[in-house]
Amino acid sequence: MSTNQRSAAGHGTAWRQVVIACVAVALLYALGRSAGAYVPQFSAWVDGLGIWAPLVFIAGYAIATVAFVPGSLLTLAAGATFGIVEGTLYVLVGATIGACAAFLISRHLARDFVTRRIRNERFAAVDRAIARKGRTVVFLLRMSPVFPFNLLNYALGITNVAFKDYAIGCAGMLPGTLLYVYYGKLAGDVAAAAGGAAPHRGVGGYLVLVLGLVATIAVTTIVAKAAGKALRAHVDSV
Repeated sequence: MSTNQRSAAGHGTAWRQVVIACVAVALLYALGRSAGAYVPQFSAWVDGLGIWAPLVFIAGYAIATVAFVPGSLLTLAAGATFGIVEGTLYVLVGATIGACAAFLISRHLARDFVTRRIRNERFAAVDRAIARKGRTVVFLLRMSPVFPFNLLNYALGITNVAFKDYAIGCAGMLPGTLLYVYYGKLAGDVAAAAGGAAPHRGVGGYLVLVLGLVATIAVTTIVAKAAGKALRAHVDSV
């Protein structure tokens, strides 16, 4: 086989891998949306598991995160099932495990292809900026209501952010998680909370929203400045 033939074969294989990955993500998204309807049943079942309930809930939350099941429903249910302190802890553990799993899936399936195919220096500059300030960027992104949580897990996997920084940055989920767990606790009933029957947004809700919007502005500014600096450095070196 000639070099050109090997290159063409490799190119075809890479595209097949990307197509398969895209189809898989699309299917996960569709299944996740439909699976959201079963969250009340899952939560009610977990509520009757006794000492195994926390472990099963964490595992279920992690799987749901990978599968694009809306996390807000499970977070509400955690408040009704476990209370504020334990509910917040279990959600953070489950969401972080799921987010890290989705990140690693994306990185190993798509990262190499993206870096080979996208040779735009602006993209590379943004990628370097995210990698350089990865922990801060991920933390602020997790606080922002603008960026979808489940989709963001996969999107960050194709960037160059370090896995350790990504995992630590997931702590930015705390304010929103605490608020939804609190709402679930106020709802009091597992089925009602899991079905989305949360109280109307109060002072805490607006406070978290403001924090999220501030985080959105901050992360946009940080990435834009760092990317601009990286791009100028590249231009000066040419």
